[in-house]
Amino acid sequence: MLILIKHLTEFGKEMIIKKLIVWLAFRKLVRQYECDLAFTPMIISDSFIKSLKARDSDFTTCKEDRPLIVQFAAKNGKEFADAAEIVVPYSDGVDLNCGCPQRWAMAEGYGACLIKKPELVKDMVNQAKSRVNNEDFTVSIKIRIHNDIRETVDMCQKAEKADSLQCPVIANGDINSLEDVQRIAELTGVNGVMAARGILQNPAMYSGYDNTPLDCVQKWLDISTSLGTHYRCFHNHLIYMLERVLPRAERRIFNALVSSSAVMDYLKEHLGI
Repeated sequence: MLILIKHLTEFGKEMIIKKLIVWLAFRKLVRQYECDLAFTPMIISDSFIKSLKARDSDFTTCKEDRPLIVQFAAKNGKEFADAAEIVVPYSDGVDLNCGCPQRWAMAEGYGACLIKKPELVKDMVNQAKSRVNNEDFTVSIKIRIHNDIRETVDMCQKAEKADSLQCPVIANGDINSLEDVQRIAELTGVNGVMAARGILQNPAMYSGYDNTPLDCVQKWLDISTSLGTHYRCFHNHLIYMLERVLPRAERRIFNALVSSSAVMDYLKEHLGI
C-alpha cells in the first residue's frame, strides 16, 4: 500500500502515514489530522525519468503538501539518482522501495528482491546522495525483515555507511488506532510509526479518533471536489471512511452508488453532511 510523520509528545516518537493508493487529495486531508510527513505511492523510476506523461500521472503536489517523501522503485543507482534529481525542487526526500513483495516487481528487479543485494542498495543510495548534493534532502530505504535478522542488520549498517539512515527506524504494519501507535513505539523503541490501511479507514486516527468523524468526511468532500478527484477514488475513500460508521445494510447501499451527486444526496439525507 501508500505513507507520513507526526511528533508524539506523549512517548517521544513520530507518526507516519503511508498509502499507495492515495495521492494529493488524501494527503491534504490527513495533514489536517496531525500527520506531519507523507510518502507518495511507489513510482517506477524508469518510466518516471523517460515519460512526461508518467510524471504527470504518478506525481502531483502543491506548496502545502510538505514535508513529502517520494518513493521510487529502481534497479540501479543511475536510475534512482536520475529520478531523485527530478523531484528535489518539489519534495524533501526520496525513498527506495526494497520491500514490495509483488511478483511483477521482483521479476523486474524491484522491491523485496533488493534486500538480498545490500551492496547494490548501498551504491544506489550513494549515487542519489551524490547527485542531489543537498544535506537537507533525505535518502531512505524501505525494507522487509529478513528471515535471518543478522542479514537485516548487515543491510542497514551498509545503508547507514552510505548515509541513508542515521538510525531513525520506522515501524510499519497493523497500525489501526492511536493505541497501536503507542504500543508499537513502546515495544520496539523505534523512532517513528507508519500507518496505511488504518489511515484509509480513519484519516483522523492520529488525532485520537476511534472512527472517522463527520467533519473529516466533510473535509474530504471539500478537498476532493476542489481538486477534481476522479469519482472512483472519491467514492472508494468514502467507502473506507464509513466502514465503521454505517450499518452493514446501509454500507451495501452506499457502496453501490455510481455518481457524485448520488453520494452527496445520500450523505445529506443519512448523515446530515
